[in-house]
Amino acid sequence: MTLPLYHTHARPGDLVQLLSTSHRFFLVRLTPDAVLHTHKGVIQHNDLIGLPWGSQVYSHLGASFYLLRPSLADLLKETRRNTQIMFPKDIGFVLVSLSIGPGQTVLEAGTGSGALTTALAFAVGPQGRVISYERRGEMQRLARKNLRRVGLDDRVTFKLRDIALGFDETDVDALFLDVPNPEDYIAQARAALKTGGFFGSLVPTTNQVSRLVVALQEHHFAFIEVCEVLLRYYKPVPERLRPTDRMVAHTGYLIFARPVVPAPPPAEQETAVPPSSQP
Repeated sequence: MTLPLYHTHARPGDLVQLLSTSHRFFLVRLTPDAVLHTHKGVIQHNDLIGLPWGSQVYSHLGASFYLLRPSLADLLKETRRNTQIMFPKDIGFVLVSLSIGPGQTVLEAGTGSGALTTALAFAVGPQGRVISYERRGEMQRLARKNLRRVGLDDRVTFKLRDIALGFDETDVDALFLDVPNPEDYIAQARAALKTGGFFGSLVPTTNQVSRLVVALQEHHFAFIEVCEVLLRYYKPVPERLRPTDRMVAHTGYLIFARPVVPAPPPAEQETAVPPSSQP
């Protein structure tokens, strides 16, 4: 498990967050005798090992930091990227909308830098499996490094292939397409998903949404939903609480649907004419 959820003190091998009062933070994996060099001074790993979470620590220059467990959002924000990654606000909604949970098998196409892959791997747990397809070798190599960095790479199977050739898997619990033209791969997605499973996709423009909805309807997906997630932070100052000057607005349109098996309507029953009661 990457995040140390089951013990109260920092231990060797833990991935920890050192958060300054200016909200700048460093992610480091605790290693005996190692040293963290920051612009605010040096911190010895040995001085952190064994401390309870939430402890205040100081660099050799007297700069203050807090020793914390990194959240999943922190890990996603720190994902090394070559292209735009999905935002945590969208990823969180994807996880609950696709009902991702422990032990599931989830397909993803368009690995990119691996931000969504990281969240999926975290959610399915040690008994689950994420299979991620990518056709660009350089992106897959970066994603592998990012997953290895947070200790979740053992839950992910990476496949370097164009999904136009189809998926190897069938009867998967959920599938997410993060590709430029998802409408071209709905037949492949339908073949991989279990009936009644969960489908999701992200596209940046409305005309892409329209094409995707048409393709979903043609391939017997129902309960189609289209939405976007807007996020607004507030300044946590009690006497002048108000929104921050910037907000994370439109990042993409999320589309969700369920594969179903349509059946023909039942034949209309002929109304029986009661026999005449007259002699």
